Amino acid sequence: MAADTKYRDVVREIALDNHGYVTTRKAAEAGVPPIELPKLAARGGVENVAYGLYRVANVPPTPYDQYAEALLRVGEGAYLHGESVLALFGLADLNPRQVKIAVPRRARPRLPASIKLTQVAPGARTAVYEGLRAQPVAAALAECRGRIPDGRLLTAAKQARAEGLLTTAEWQRIRQELPR
Repeated sequence: MAADTKYRDVVREIALDNHGYVTTRKAAEAGVPPIELPKLAARGGVENVAYGLYRVANVPPTPYDQYAEALLRVGEGAYLHGESVLALFGLADLNPRQVKIAVPRRARPRLPASIKLTQVAPGARTAVYEGLRAQPVAAALAECRGRIPDGRLLTAAKQARAEGLLTTAEWQRIRQELPR
């Protein structure tokens, strides 16, 4: 970090790459001492969201902020799961009340009611969409069978294929599994 660089500027740069959020760990990796984030929050412009998690106020909001916050609240190894993956892309006309997060290990963070944890087996395949770790769209569609009507899932799969979120093989497999 350059001598004339201010901690506030470093924190803002980190937040710009993370949907407006910065963790104490990421700030420390960038050279900002952990004690500086609470000081910045006390002076304004940075808001303490949860233990070790801050939101930079002057970073423009994005449609993905709630997902980024949920993942950062849960911590390392967490990823978007099921309906939350479909909602991330506006597939299947969903607006779930909770952001569903999968964790491969036991996690017990204090979470608001808007975040639901699901423990999954370690080693599941994940993808990164819009900078957010998530279950692949094809797996999310399969995960939602039985909870979302097949017709809506097929429409979501068509939209996902048109947007390049499904490979040809995944599209063909989903088409065979879902009745028309």
